[in-house]
Amino acid sequence: MNIAIYPGSFDPFTNGHLDILNRACAVFDEVVVLVAINSSKNTFFSLQERVECLKKVLADHPKVKVDSYEGLTVDYAKKVGAKHIIRGLRAVTDFEYEFQLASANRFASPGIDMVFFMASAENSFVSSSVVKELYRNGADISPLVPSEVLKAFTSKK
Repeated sequence: MNIAIYPGSFDPFTNGHLDILNRACAVFDEVVVLVAINSSKNTFFSLQERVECLKKVLADHPKVKVDSYEGLTVDYAKKVGAKHIIRGLRAVTDFEYEFQLASANRFASPGIDMVFFMASAENSFVSSSVVKELYRNGADISPLVPSEVLKAFTSKK
C-alpha cells in the first residue's frame, strides 16, 4: 500500500488544504492527515477541536485517515509505513521554507520523500493565518473553508 502523510497544524483546515488533499488522494492509496502538536504555537482551535473537525470534514474520503502526533513527521511516517510526505506550495516564498524542511527530513530519514503540490490559482492566497485574520475582522470566510470549519468558527463566539 502506498501511504503518504499530509502534516500541518490545520488551524484551521482550509479549502486550499482540501484541494491539495484531493489531488494527493488521486496519487496515493492512503493519505494520513496528521495534525501537528506544536506547543510553541498559539492556536485558535485546540488539538482536539482540530482533529474532531477534520474527521467531520473528511468523513466521506475513504482514502483518508486523521491522526495527531508530537515529534518528527518522518518518525510518524516510519511508524505507519509511509514513504511520502505531502506539502502544498502557494508561492515562491513557500519554496525556501519547504526546501529547508525537505532537506532536514531527508537528513533525518533518507527513505522518505517530500511530494509537493502547487496550490490552485483560486487558493494561492489562502492560508490558515489569513483565514483567522479575516474572520477576526468580520470578513465572510465561507468561500475559504469547508462548511464544518465555518461551523467550528461560529461555535467559538
